[in-house]
Amino acid sequence: MALAALTLNGLIALGVAFILVLALIAAAGYLVRIYHSLVTLRNNLDRSFSNIEGLLKQRSDELPKLIGTWKSYLPDEPKTLEAVIEARRAWTRAAAPEEKAQADRQLTSALKTLFAFAAKYPDLKSNANFRQLQFRLTSLEQEIAAQRVSYNQRVNDYNARLAQLPAKFVAACARLQHRPLLQAVETDRENATVSFT
Repeated sequence: MALAALTLNGLIALGVAFILVLALIAAAGYLVRIYHSLVTLRNNLDRSFSNIEGLLKQRSDELPKLIGTWKSYLPDEPKTLEAVIEARRAWTRAAAPEEKAQADRQLTSALKTLFAFAAKYPDLKSNANFRQLQFRLTSLEQEIAAQRVSYNQRVNDYNARLAQLPAKFVAACARLQHRPLLQAVETDRENATVSFT
């Protein structure tokens, strides 16, 4: 009888140990799934930012043509053009996403001013190259704006997921950080100003 009780106790202990091992495996699997979902969100976020960078690169590649057209029609108006050139340089030097976003805002503002200034010059406005470049850059700006909306939605989803339990603990262990939204600065909300002095 003592042997039967020992065997029964052994079987119960073995059953409890088996259940605990299964519970640990299930918990580990759950945490791994959370980690993979966070990594997927982060990778989608990075891909979305790369899409923006691709459009910004296309815009940057169009600028030398715009600059050449501007110089051929308005060689005595270098100040407005210099702002575009300097903003383009800043964008090409930028490495971090925050730096690229800042340089992008600077370039967008400079282009707004340039196009507003160009509206006062009928010869430049009627130039086919200038009109084509203006249309191309405007189209790119619209695509960039749409990609920013998509990117910010992905940032919002990612940041919200990082704040949820138990993903918050997994993210802390994996050192996954919140990402900032691409926000307009105050100068982006203003109309371009043009000075004819």
